[in-house]
Amino acid sequence: MYRKVFANKVFDRKVVVITGGCAGIGRALAMRLAQAGARLVIFDLQQQALDSLVQHLADHHNAEALGVLCDVADAAAVERAMALTVERFGGIDVLVNNAGITHRSSFADTELAVFQRIMAVNYFGALHCTKAALPSLIARSGQVIVLSSLSGFAPLLYRSAYNASKHALHGLFETLRYELKGSGVNVMLVCPGFTATDLRKNALVGDGSVAAQPPLAMGKVASPQDVAEAIYRGALKRRRLLVLSNVDWRARVLARFFPRLFERVLLPRLSGLKPQRAGRF
Repeated sequence: MYRKVFANKVFDRKVVVITGGCAGIGRALAMRLAQAGARLVIFDLQQQALDSLVQHLADHHNAEALGVLCDVADAAAVERAMALTVERFGGIDVLVNNAGITHRSSFADTELAVFQRIMAVNYFGALHCTKAALPSLIARSGQVIVLSSLSGFAPLLYRSAYNASKHALHGLFETLRYELKGSGVNVMLVCPGFTATDLRKNALVGDGSVAAQPPLAMGKVASPQDVAEAIYRGALKRRRLLVLSNVDWRARVLARFFPRLFERVLLPRLSGLKPQRAGRF
């Protein structure tokens, strides 16, 4: 099957690295960029899933793709994966820091190892990948896309480690954006709302095990394809911040300027609690 012809050729033949690219938003974005003509490098932890996705991209989108087994929390593994990418494709035009994990447990009941693992993947994973890819991105006036969350600007109960990792991402990449001013490299932070992915299904609990039952959906849930399309369009415009939250401006405004009102009105619902049980887990 030949790739469909699209009017916009911005990403045609561009080399795009997507971390955590075998499922959810990462997979949907790989499909969308394949349609736009990009050459794709997918980092993930499961070889079988990587092989299947690469084959699918070739069969259904006529896309050139490479699957790389890589734990983004491992700095040395990331260095090797990026070196392989540059060797295979000549450079990197776009880096999508998508890999992430979450948890659902109170701060008091969350073991230190859970905080460390979530920061290792969500924060240091993005740091490792960006550090390794940066020379090529600068040489090619490329783009860094970072998947954050509505919790990057509005707290969620029982997600203290996850919230901290997303706030750390904003601190890192907003600073990097200023440091790269004039280099031609764009940094776009993306804040999706609740999305139908496996992230919540695979949420950790306080002892580090996977939750027996995923939390209930909270409000309107977006599809990975819709989120990927919005990210694609934002990348075309080289946006700096893309807020796709289902509660959007209300959470941002209330959390920043009316914190007590946010705590009473939105925080319980966003955290998956009924209002009358806001003080209980």
